[in-house]
Amino acid sequence: MHSTIIRILIFSFCGLGLTGCNSFEKPVSPFSMTNELVVITVEYTDNFYIDDEGNFSGITYDLVHEFAAEIGLEIRFVVKSEVESALTALQKHQAHFAIGLDIPEEQASRFVLGPVYLHTHHQIAFNAKNAEPQDIQKLIGKQIEVPNGSTHEKQLQKIKLEIPELSWSAVTLSSEALLAKLDRGDIAYTVADSLHIKKANHFYPRVKGAFELDSSVSRWIFPKFTEKLLLDKVNMFFERIMHEGVLGQLLDSYNGQYHQLSPGDIYFFKKKIQSKLPGLKSYFLQAERLTDIDWRLLAALAYQESHWNPQAKSPTGVRGMMMLTRETARRMKVKNPTESRQNIVAGARYLKLLKDKLPESVLEPDRTWMALAAYNQGYGRIIDARALAKRFNLNPDLWIDLKKTLPLLNKEHYSNTIQYGHARGDEAVTLTNSVRAYYEILKNVAGEDS
Repeated sequence: MHSTIIRILIFSFCGLGLTGCNSFEKPVSPFSMTNELVVITVEYTDNFYIDDEGNFSGITYDLVHEFAAEIGLEIRFVVKSEVESALTALQKHQAHFAIGLDIPEEQASRFVLGPVYLHTHHQIAFNAKNAEPQDIQKLIGKQIEVPNGSTHEKQLQKIKLEIPELSWSAVTLSSEALLAKLDRGDIAYTVADSLHIKKANHFYPRVKGAFELDSSVSRWIFPKFTEKLLLDKVNMFFERIMHEGVLGQLLDSYNGQYHQLSPGDIYFFKKKIQSKLPGLKSYFLQAERLTDIDWRLLAALAYQESHWNPQAKSPTGVRGMMMLTRETARRMKVKNPTESRQNIVAGARYLKLLKDKLPESVLEPDRTWMALAAYNQGYGRIIDARALAKRFNLNPDLWIDLKKTLPLLNKEHYSNTIQYGHARGDEAVTLTNSVRAYYEILKNVAGEDS
């Protein structure tokens, strides 16, 4: 990704009666004459939100960020409370384009639609303590909450035309907050993106997805008579990120780890967080200070390797919390591999060594994911996987492409043609995805100051 050039972020909740809305009533300057890109969205959209650390995040946000960096403009976001008000403002050219809106089919002809970059499935979410609903009729008379003005509310409104008995509450909460309420049993059902439900299940094991209501696509929406210059630049941008694998990398960065752990994995990990992590956290924090690697990532790696068991040992002699080989322990000057502090610090230093060894062209977060794979199978396997990526016209600097070539290392057809030979590359992919999943859970339940 390009470095950020966003210096101004202005949120206008005009639909909520707040002040400062008049400045957005005028049409924006034409794209060819402006120094800022004005983008309109709605308050509750699944792929544009404020993350746990208070930063703007989401696939849609990152795409706009990347596009603005490419064309050299600042960004000003205008946030409306409902889709209708956002579309009305867009139709009046009060923004250059809109994001995060699921435009009704009957209104599509009023706008210019950009390329599709994401397909979304919307599901009924329920609490696993209760029976799974089999159809929409089972929801009649039940407590349902959805974000006010969201795509999910629009879907229920369509269904209500055929099933008038259906009712729900539209609330000023995000999908993430509603899924948390669902886990606590405070509501019976909500509607959410299937990927959000999968992600929520890592933090809230009782949250499950039932039947699918509908599907939709994500794309940017432009006013009629938008300048051809802007549309051309947008089309070129999406062609580039699709061809270079940037879009796939971005999707993987948000969703790639959410298919790795079973409910049992998550349950036992959370139990260990309560029982074992408090006694180990100071060691992980010390390792973070020495290596500048997030202690939660190191803790996730240690759990994947040993389930935080300092006495862990494999038949090949790999030992300790971070499962160090004899050679790595000797290289990191570990005197007692079963002593937790020594083992954790040594494992962190070795991971940093692997990260530093990768070519400068490998950027974060791909650098970290590749280093984790190297931690599992050795740095030479990354060299071989990168060579295969080049052979298949993939990008050797992207983890999403190395995930495709690493499993080929244990196939004789390929292993006989590479420098380091046969390896269990699929295990490296599994470890990396598992560590990423455990890391996301730790970021949610064990924050920086916890």
